[in-house]
Amino acid sequence: MDTSRDLVALAALRTGERVLDVACGTGVLARLAARAVGPTGKVAGADLNESMLTVARIKAEQEALSIEWHACDAAALSIPDGSFDAAFCQWGLEFFSDRPLGLREIARVLVPGGRSVLRVWRALDRQPFYIALLDALERHLGPEAGTPIRAAFVLSDRRELRALVTEAGFSRVHLRITTNLLRFPSLEQYVLGYLAATPIAPRVASMGEEGRSALVSDVAKALQTYIDDDGLAAPVENHVVVAHT
Repeated sequence: MDTSRDLVALAALRTGERVLDVACGTGVLARLAARAVGPTGKVAGADLNESMLTVARIKAEQEALSIEWHACDAAALSIPDGSFDAAFCQWGLEFFSDRPLGLREIARVLVPGGRSVLRVWRALDRQPFYIALLDALERHLGPEAGTPIRAAFVLSDRRELRALVTEAGFSRVHLRITTNLLRFPSLEQYVLGYLAATPIAPRVASMGEEGRSALVSDVAKALQTYIDDDGLAAPVENHVVVAHT
C-alpha cells in the first residue's frame, strides 16, 4: 500500500517547513516528509519503541536524510511548544496510552494554524485481510490471540473520532474515507512477516513450521477472491483526518 505518500500529499508540505511524525515506527512518513520539505526544512520522528527508532535512524542515514528522533510517549512529547508546522500520525492514535492527551500534545507542538494529518483504521468488518487473519489466529491459538490486532480498530466510529480530535483543540476538522490495496506478491511471506512484528510473534514462532503453514493455509483459503496473478490484492479502509490548530 502506498498510503504514506497519500498522507504527505494531503498535508501539502512546502519547502522549508517543519514536520513531526508521531508514532513514527520505522520512519516511512518522516523520510517522505524530509524529501518534501528539502534541506531547509526540519523533520522529526517520535516513537516509544526504541527498536523501531533504531531501524528509522539506519534507514534515514542510508538515504542521507537529516531527521531528528525522539524516544517518548505521544502523551508526553519531549518537544517545545510551537515547534512544527505540520504533524502526522498514521495508525498510531489507536495505541496511544492516553488518546485525548496525545492529541493535545500534538496540538501543543504545532504553531497556530498548523495542520495535523491522522490515519486510523475503519471497522474490522471492512478489512477482509484482517478478518481472515484473525479467524485463523483465533482458531489455532485461542480466542485471546487476536486481541492485540483487534485493538487497531477501536477508533472506527467517525463521530467518536471527530469528537476526539475537536475536543483536543483542533478546528476545521475534515474527515474522509480512503481505500487502498494491500498488495504483496507472496501471501505467506506477508502473513508471517506481519505477525513477526506483532506482540503475538513469540506464540506464532512456538507453533512450529507445520502449525504456521496450517495457519497461513487457512488465511489463503479465506482470501481466494483477493488473489490475482500478482499475489495478494486485498482492500483496506481507513479514516483520514486533516485538522488545524
